[in-house]
Amino acid sequence: MKRESRKKTAIWFIVTLIVALGCLGLSMIKTSVYNHAKHHKVLSGPALFVPGDPQSKEVTVDAAARSSTWTKAFDFYNEGITEHNYQAFTYDFSIRNYTKDEVAEFSFKLTFGREVYLSSAWNGALEIHQNVGAEEYVATVPDLRVFVPEDFTFETFTVEGETLIVMKAGDYLIYHPSASMNALEMPIKPSEGTTPGIIMYMPIGTDIEGSTLELDYTFHRLLTSEPLFWIALSGLAVWLIALVIFAVTSAQIRKYNERHERDNEIINESIETFTGFIDAKDPYTNGHSKRVAEYTRLIARDCGYDGEELDRIYYMALLHDCGKIAVPDNILGKPGKLSEEEFEIIKSHTVRGGDILSSFKSLEDADEGALYHHERYDGKGYPEGRAGEDIPLIARMICVADSFDAMNTNRVYRNKLTRERILSELESNKGRQFDPRFADVMLRLLREGRIVMDG
Repeated sequence: MKRESRKKTAIWFIVTLIVALGCLGLSMIKTSVYNHAKHHKVLSGPALFVPGDPQSKEVTVDAAARSSTWTKAFDFYNEGITEHNYQAFTYDFSIRNYTKDEVAEFSFKLTFGREVYLSSAWNGALEIHQNVGAEEYVATVPDLRVFVPEDFTFETFTVEGETLIVMKAGDYLIYHPSASMNALEMPIKPSEGTTPGIIMYMPIGTDIEGSTLELDYTFHRLLTSEPLFWIALSGLAVWLIALVIFAVTSAQIRKYNERHERDNEIINESIETFTGFIDAKDPYTNGHSKRVAEYTRLIARDCGYDGEELDRIYYMALLHDCGKIAVPDNILGKPGKLSEEEFEIIKSHTVRGGDILSSFKSLEDADEGALYHHERYDGKGYPEGRAGEDIPLIARMICVADSFDAMNTNRVYRNKLTRERILSELESNKGRQFDPRFADVMLRLLREGRIVMDG
């Protein structure tokens, strides 16, 4: 895997991990904020007595008086009143949870609209706010069923041996539920509820309709109830699976690349050994095949080729003169002018090279470089006289690289050309001997110093 590809993959993994962890953190924050939010509901008048609707999907509260009542005679001024003038009501305050979340805590405040007398209450504690004179007296009674008047300074009234707490209009109580195992009013699970009860006396024929009931509560939402949590969890799962796949795939690719590199080394050494035999036939061109292959690879890389395709181009260029193995040494090394017959033998190395490489099936189109590297862009080359784009691309690259190396090295029949002459030949033969595109690439490589010329 290329370095750039590895870098992009690493960035992708980092970004996706940050996003997934961000979603997880956001889901935790949302859940925490939701659980700390305080909810408030106010009921008064007839709405006090309307039962909660399960379809509301809310937390509801309502008051309901039980049908069983009893009466007593309240003689406030010791006037000898015997006729029962006050009635005791048992009020049930039902808190129902019709949401999907658990109610963690709740309390309700009952502000009285008329004078009542508290008798008893169960399960939770009553925080009583009573206006006595010009001051408010506040005290919490843990259990009104065992109320001891002497422990408090409430305004009370005793009737038939029972001590009642006086609540005038404007006085209020706050009910704090019990979490003990006996009562277990908290928490309230979804679709469940609790019903605290309070017994109070009021004049016969009246009720607490003029009072106000306020409910305060908070939720305890589980993190698993937050949709964003599951999105984050899914994202992390996908990320982890992708990481495992990437690790396994990378290991396999690494092994493949190592094996591929070993194979390439074997192929490269084999081809270089073979081309070494060819170059050794002419001491003036020794190393020519490898230099041409290097120049061709630089041209191809500058044109955007990479990886296995670049290797293929290198090997084809390395083998471009393999047909010279069939050319007699006395012709290759002849210092004088070649006869027409000798020149035809020299020219035949392209066809012979193509024949040799035609059976090289593991290197795709291996024969094209050897067969066509002496074709000219203007159609005046050999062996077939092809022109322009009809000449295989690899052969057009090799043509430029091969001609440059011929000009840049001493030959048996002449010395190498000067730098200025080489640049001039490359420039003037664009569109004639050379494909202009590859000639321009070679000129750029020379001018930028990526290919070094002596002299």
